[in-house]
Amino acid sequence: MKDWLRRVFWFTPLRKGLTVLLVLALAAVAAYGGYRVANPDLTCAKGVERPDDSEGAECVGVSGDGYDFGVPALTKVADAIDRENRTLKAGEYATVAVLLPLTSTDDGMRTKIVHEVQGAFLEQYRANHDSNDQVPKIRLVLANTGKGNAHWRTTVGRLKTMTGAPDNLRAVTGVATSSSETKSAVKELTGAKIPVIGTTITADDIANGPDSDPYPGLARVSPTNSDEARAIAQFGKVEADKAVLVQDTRPGDHYTATLKRAFADLLKDAPYEPQLFTSPPDPTEEGTTANTFRQIALLLCDTRAETVFFAGRHTQLRQFVNALGQRGCQHRKFTVLTGDEGSYLGGDDKLDKKALARKVTVRYASLAHPDTWRRPGAPTTGGSAADYRTFTDLLDLAADLAADPAVGPIGPTSLTDGQAIIAYDAMATAVHGIRQATVKGAKLPAITDVVTQWPQVKGKLKVPGASGWICLDNHGNPYNKAVPIVELARDGSQRFVEVAWPEGKPPTQTCLPPRRS
Repeated sequence: MKDWLRRVFWFTPLRKGLTVLLVLALAAVAAYGGYRVANPDLTCAKGVERPDDSEGAECVGVSGDGYDFGVPALTKVADAIDRENRTLKAGEYATVAVLLPLTSTDDGMRTKIVHEVQGAFLEQYRANHDSNDQVPKIRLVLANTGKGNAHWRTTVGRLKTMTGAPDNLRAVTGVATSSSETKSAVKELTGAKIPVIGTTITADDIANGPDSDPYPGLARVSPTNSDEARAIAQFGKVEADKAVLVQDTRPGDHYTATLKRAFADLLKDAPYEPQLFTSPPDPTEEGTTANTFRQIALLLCDTRAETVFFAGRHTQLRQFVNALGQRGCQHRKFTVLTGDEGSYLGGDDKLDKKALARKVTVRYASLAHPDTWRRPGAPTTGGSAADYRTFTDLLDLAADLAADPAVGPIGPTSLTDGQAIIAYDAMATAVHGIRQATVKGAKLPAITDVVTQWPQVKGKLKVPGASGWICLDNHGNPYNKAVPIVELARDGSQRFVEVAWPEGKPPTQTCLPPRRS
């Protein structure tokens, strides 16, 4: 019997047929494998894809379903957002997107991003659970523009398709870096009539103003670089003849460009020309600027300067502080004053903390700090301890699962860099605009009505932020916003010094911007 079967199989057309089928099957498998190598699966999650198929390509797009974009530090807060979003019913919510370079590889930027997402979630939760059932409910989604915001077009394109059902996108917040890519993204979004609330953009030229409104529908909760510089000047009472400006010459960075312009205006009578350096195209990279700063530190010893105004990003700021700590004139005292990028230094492992013990003081204009309102003698206007406590109560709730398991953990938090606080306020401003635009009896506002809300955010309609009052002028810019001056302590911690004001004193109780000529 076995011999018969063998003869039938091996010596009949059946063998030929099976062989052909086997060859075809193997060819199909090989072809499919080659196709997958040449065309890998670009999908990361619903609404999220890889724009290119190179190995390790980052995932960009929009997600509110718990996807963490491959960033473990975001996993817990992304899960918390997902839990909250799943409690919402279709048609009862408006969506707010947090637009950030979530997959940045810079350690300082990653920390900043995690804190911002945490702050945005806390306001989403407050808006949905502690606002007397106001409508609409708020759905939160994360929108990744990729490292250096390189893929902003892909993500902004996705957001532009989300203004209708079921997403009902009504605002975009986050928008955290004053770069050319950010400027282009804001231009594209506002050009599509999507309201944008900038969280930590401070560049003067990513803003509307009396001369023109290039970004219709843009609001901001952080002071401009000019306002930061004015607040620093009011605080420091710096003598121009004992000050020098150190500035970055790299083109295309709106933060450094407007900061150095603001500082230069303060130093019109300074006897020394600015000291120049050029950061790498990606300012988070080390480059060769450390050598330049070593030379600048030597030159500073030949001046009468006591104060150095630094117009540059955080990586270069750290390099400069390290170099200043190694200067030859160790008997001389130097105070470095800079913008909000100084907030990164507290978590920078490459900072030489010994420099801070060598008569080098670093102070910066922070966007927010936990000690601004909770200390004795805090101002009675411009913000309040009660408004700040609303924020910290939510933070405590997220840390205590027994209090409300529905919130869930959001990961390790830190408030000293101010990022969670200011992101919470930006989200609160978005919620305020959306709900003020919702007419009685409606569940959802028209997106074009949200855009028109910002000129009315003042007086009794101000947003009582955790960072201070948010009173917007007719162009969406914060009026006389509190600017905490923070000093980098010798152990690297960030110590609150004093709250300063662009106008020289806190706003009045009415918080109404004056008429500008």
